[in-house]
Amino acid sequence: MIYHGFPQRLHHTVPHWVERGAIFHIRIALDREKEQRVLIDPPLARTILDSAEFYESKARWYITVFLLMPDHLHALLSFAPDESMSAVISDWKRFHAGKNNVLWQEGYFDHRLRNDKRGEQLSAKINYIRRNPVVAGSCAKAEGWPWVINWFSQDWLTHLRR
Repeated sequence: MIYHGFPQRLHHTVPHWVERGAIFHIRIALDREKEQRVLIDPPLARTILDSAEFYESKARWYITVFLLMPDHLHALLSFAPDESMSAVISDWKRFHAGKNNVLWQEGYFDHRLRNDKRGEQLSAKINYIRRNPVVAGSCAKAEGWPWVINWFSQDWLTHLRR
């Protein structure tokens, strides 16, 4: 077999064996080669978060957490069975590129969370995402970060771990 290098584009097709409602950690970054507004610029941030909620209301995706950082975002999302994760994210990115002149890096990162009965992987990922602004020095406490959709509760996680 001859090695031909890495593919130009990563394929984000969800395999047929992945359970319905699987949660994916999605990371989408700005194109760092281009000068542009940061994602946490208040009017832009509000527009991005509103559009994320709109996609949820239209059942394009389902949000657990959606957090903006200056040059990227993290989200824990699941997708309707009749929706292609890649198509949904591409549509969403294209909308913001056209309407808000957001220049995204090509592609995105995705990682499927395992379905563990105690919710430990989900809990760890939520904590990682929520602490991102704290680690970056942007705020003192995760609860103080305004640019987040946070549709989970600690009570829910405690119940999940039992």
